[in-house]
Amino acid sequence: MDRRQLADFLRIRRARVRPGDVGLPAGTRRRTPGLRREEVARLAGISVDYYIRLEQARGPHPSRQVLSALGRALRLHTNERDHLFRLAGEVPRPPAGPSADVPAGVLHLLDRLTDTPAFVIDVKYDLLAWNPLAVALLGDPAGCSAEERNLVWRMFLGGCGVDLSGDPAAAAYADQCVADLRAAAAQYPGDPGIRRLIDRLLTSPEFARRWAEHRVCVRQGSTSKTLVHPVVGELTLECEVLEVAGHGQRLVIHTAVPGSPSAEALKLLGVVGPQWPAQAR
Repeated sequence: MDRRQLADFLRIRRARVRPGDVGLPAGTRRRTPGLRREEVARLAGISVDYYIRLEQARGPHPSRQVLSALGRALRLHTNERDHLFRLAGEVPRPPAGPSADVPAGVLHLLDRLTDTPAFVIDVKYDLLAWNPLAVALLGDPAGCSAEERNLVWRMFLGGCGVDLSGDPAAAAYADQCVADLRAAAAQYPGDPGIRRLIDRLLTSPEFARRWAEHRVCVRQGSTSKTLVHPVVGELTLECEVLEVAGHGQRLVIHTAVPGSPSAEALKLLGVVGPQWPAQAR
């Protein structure tokens, strides 16, 4: 337990929270910004003396329950909450599940990528957001069911037409997806959505065989994919996967070599609109 660092962290975060953020009147006699010590103590359900001693770096070792309550009272984000636990000498519990809310900055980036198909998935491969060119390339997820918006479900149970036994590239991608899903299950052991998805996928022999291999992989670098679109034909694209830190999400971007036939096909796709689905190989 680093009492000095913990005390500094609590004071700084307390000053950042406005009374209105937690349903308290601002009043006219506040000499410093943020909450008063007694207000944090009341919100966290601990005594004022206990909290004062924490901020003075002379308090006892706070329990996990107290740390969680302080995290809620101070409106800490996930990374800040984890930092609070570590300062107190505790290992933070894993988050309950990946976030379904795509950060505003990522949504703005999707809008700016007018010539590049891009979409956001969470760690269980649920489609969360996409741009118009991704719709033109892969179809419009807005009209799909929840199952159809999951890329792993579509691969193994959705009848997307991918040959996992005779196509080495498709089989390698399937291996990667299953390994990613196993890693997600370990990262978010309490997430019911991941558990339900795995239970459904285990009805697929192809998925069950891969799941039994217990492979866990971390996606690195870019991969090349060939897609066959019903209107513009074959496209060879580079797939970049970028982690959205702290959210359990990934930004997936498809690019083509400038001046290549695939680049010209992407330009055409911006005009023809959605044709669901292109076939991967």
